[in-house]
Amino acid sequence: MIAVLAGGVGAARFLRGLMLEVEPQRITSLVNTGDDTVLHGLYISPDLDTVTYTLAGAIDPERGWGLENESWTAMGALSRYASIRPLNSHAAPTWFNLGDKDLATHFYRTARLGEGATLSQVTGEISEAWGLDLNLVPMTNDSVQTTIKLAEDCAAGSAGAEISFQEYFVKHRHNVAVSAVTFVGSKTAKPNGLDLLASADSILIAPSNPLVSIAPIRSLAGVDDILSARRNSVCAISPIVNGAALKGPADRLMSELGHESSVVGVAKIYAPICGTLVIDNADAHLASAVEAQGMRCIVTDTVMKSPKVSAALARTALEATR
Repeated sequence: MIAVLAGGVGAARFLRGLMLEVEPQRITSLVNTGDDTVLHGLYISPDLDTVTYTLAGAIDPERGWGLENESWTAMGALSRYASIRPLNSHAAPTWFNLGDKDLATHFYRTARLGEGATLSQVTGEISEAWGLDLNLVPMTNDSVQTTIKLAEDCAAGSAGAEISFQEYFVKHRHNVAVSAVTFVGSKTAKPNGLDLLASADSILIAPSNPLVSIAPIRSLAGVDDILSARRNSVCAISPIVNGAALKGPADRLMSELGHESSVVGVAKIYAPICGTLVIDNADAHLASAVEAQGMRCIVTDTVMKSPKVSAALARTALEATR
């Protein structure tokens, strides 16, 4: 069995490549749910949905999220109510777009959770509906919320405030300075997949943001203990290439939170729980600095511009764990 810690677009593309290398039934992915939110009364799991839609071949290739050939009629109609909404009301937010077809997933998830199903059960049902053979598992069935504290010199008009991850990522387009990231509820949440992590043949950390996609999973009780105990069979792929994130705010978050925005910074974050870091050819000159953190370093093409490259990257990571 292969376990993959995952969150976001990079993880989805990596998993797509991994499925070309091994039977999907052998793959279980623990997916970040710190980004989950409730809007319009609907329970939304952005990372789970991005992975699901990508692996089902239904993702919008331009945006990297949401469904292909989507329409936005419901969101457009919702804007009618913006002008009459009371000042302190959070009704009918329009800053977080939900496509018409995408709404069906959130309708189903919300209704099933309301019936008492766990998030794991609902995720399995949604995966089956999309024809997926691998096992997608939310990191926990309990509530864990990633919150972002804005820097005191933030120009967004709410310096020092704590906001939800989706407000940071979507409403502010992750274009505001950050001073801290917190995972509310992680100390009491029961993690999913600990037995899997303890028994998996290989553990891979997808090229996801280490601070807001992988760190929420690691914040759950027992996860880091298991990973550190078997770090030689854990391999991570750096999401930072040539000092920058290919997508999203990983590079800026690392700098703002006191980490070096480079593969060396990634190595320092992962060194306690991971024996091997895969980095891109563009960072080959930093391989020895990565190894100085006590990790093996493998240099290859990590920019997943095609399924073929994703598959080769997955093969390299798997070989490193053996």
